[in-house]
Amino acid sequence: MTDSAIDHATHTRYSDPGRFAPLVEHVEPDPAAVSAVARNLIVHYRASGHVLPDETRDDINARWLESTLSLDQNRHPLPLAQPRSVTERVQGCCRDHTLFCIGVLRSHGIPARSRVGFAGYFIDGWHHDHVIVEAWIDGRWRRFDSEIETPSESFPSPLDIGHCSVDGNGFVTAAQVWASYRLGELDPETYGVDPTMPVFRGERFVFDEVIYEVAHRFGDELLLWDGWGRIGEPGEPVVASDAEWLDGVAGLLLEADRGNTGAEQELLEQYREDAGLRPGPTVVQASPYGDPPIEVTLDRSAL
Repeated sequence: MTDSAIDHATHTRYSDPGRFAPLVEHVEPDPAAVSAVARNLIVHYRASGHVLPDETRDDINARWLESTLSLDQNRHPLPLAQPRSVTERVQGCCRDHTLFCIGVLRSHGIPARSRVGFAGYFIDGWHHDHVIVEAWIDGRWRRFDSEIETPSESFPSPLDIGHCSVDGNGFVTAAQVWASYRLGELDPETYGVDPTMPVFRGERFVFDEVIYEVAHRFGDELLLWDGWGRIGEPGEPVVASDAEWLDGVAGLLLEADRGNTGAEQELLEQYREDAGLRPGPTVVQASPYGDPPIEVTLDRSAL
C-alpha cells in the first residue's frame, strides 16, 4: 500500500486514455518500456535537435492524454510501439512524456504520479524546470525520467533517480528548491526554463512551480503554461504575504514526501478549499511561443 492520501492508481481526467485504452493497455508497464514508447510518440517541441513542422506546433496544448493519443493515431493508426519518424511525432514536453507514462501505469493498476521540479543534469550549473514520473514499484516511490534514453556520467540512473541536494545535478522538487531558497541556501536565478531566457527564472518562477507541483500531486496535471490562483506573471515580484503562504504549502509537501500522510491530507484539504492553489473551471493558457494568452475551460466533454 502506498503512503499517500489519495489513490494514484486511479486515472485522473488528464491521464485517462479514453477511447484509446486498448492501445495503452498493450504497453508494458515497466519504466524502460513505457519510457521508450513515450519517446516514440512525443518529441520535445524545442529541444529535439530537429526542425519540426509549423502545422503541428499547437500539439503542445493537448492537455488530455486522450487528445495526445488522438493526434498520434490520426497520423499513425498503428500500435504505439511501432516506430514514428521524429518530425511526425506529437510535439510536447516533459509534462506530456510523463503524462503518457502515468497513464499507462495507472491503466495497469500501478500507482503513479507526476513530480514537478528542476533537473540539474542537462546543463552544468543550470536547473531546468522539469516533470518526471514517480511510480509505486517494489514497495517504494521510484522516480524515472522518461525523456532520457541513455545514461550518462552526470546522470547514471535515469530509470531510478535517487534523491539529491538542491545544488546537485539530479532532480529536486519545486518545494525543495523554494524551501532552500527561503533559507538562503541557493540562488533562484539558476532555476528556470533556460539560461537564455532571463524572465523565466528566479523567485517568481520557483514560486509558481510549487503551485504546479501541488496540482500535479493531487491529479490536476495541468500544462506548464497554465495560470490560475496565485500564479503570477513571469518576473513579477513575490509579495511577502504570498511567500509566507507558500512556505506553509512547501513545508507540507516536504513532510508528505517524508511519508507523513497527515501532512499530505492537510495539504489535500487546503488544495480543495484554497483558490490560490486549485484551479477553477477555467485557466488562462499562455504560450511558450509568445502567442496571446487565452482562457480555456477544463472540461473534457468537448473531446
